[in-house]
Amino acid sequence: MSDAPSRLRAQQFELTRHLRDPATSPAPGGIEDRRLGIYRDLLFNNILGLLSGNFPVIERTLGEQRWERLVRDFYRDHRCHTPLFAEIAREFQRYLQELDEIDPPFLLELAHYEWVELALQLSEASAPRDDTGLADADLLERAPRLSPLAWPLAYAWPVHRLGPDFQPAQPPPAPTLLLLRREADGEVRFSELSPLAFRLLQRLEESPELSAREQLRALAAEAGSDDAAAFLDMGAALLRQMRANAVVYF
Repeated sequence: MSDAPSRLRAQQFELTRHLRDPATSPAPGGIEDRRLGIYRDLLFNNILGLLSGNFPVIERTLGEQRWERLVRDFYRDHRCHTPLFAEIAREFQRYLQELDEIDPPFLLELAHYEWVELALQLSEASAPRDDTGLADADLLERAPRLSPLAWPLAYAWPVHRLGPDFQPAQPPPAPTLLLLRREADGEVRFSELSPLAFRLLQRLEESPELSAREQLRALAAEAGSDDAAAFLDMGAALLRQMRANAVVYF
């Protein structure tokens, strides 16, 4: 039986190892280096361009040389779980998660912040159907649900402010709470959340069977509010606003 398939496979692995890491993996014999150089540059520059488009803040923050070195390390060392170009940004984030040391220290969260916008854009979730006949006065008796197109996010670092001119060495005492939502026009937008608004959205996912009144009463108890009626009014107004922005539905 011919061993041609096994030789071809070995040659393919030799070629891909060289393309990933030309500095330490010799080129396979019989291929002109000029041609190999075209492939080396083409493949790496495709990855570099794609990731630069997905992570523009990281690229500007690290600077051209550090950014290119990080992408080259990813290109050389990481084994992707998918061949889809749209998933390369997620693979890059996985690579950062696997690193023993990361510099600057906010890099992983900044990468997630930049990646998650693309993730929501590509999400196949659709806008839920809201009960448009439900009057605002009756909202408290119904169970609000968090839209699958609205993602509450919590970060240790102020990811929405990070950049070349703002690179703190330590995270602030309070977390950064954000809401990412996809609008009806397909645009993805971020907004800041108060701790109570963030906790309310968390509760909607944790206990989706509870009515809005029950959710707000439980949240008032968690917050230690001594004026449950005022808290209920404030919470109801917040839910009405969230409903108008398609963050929650009933």
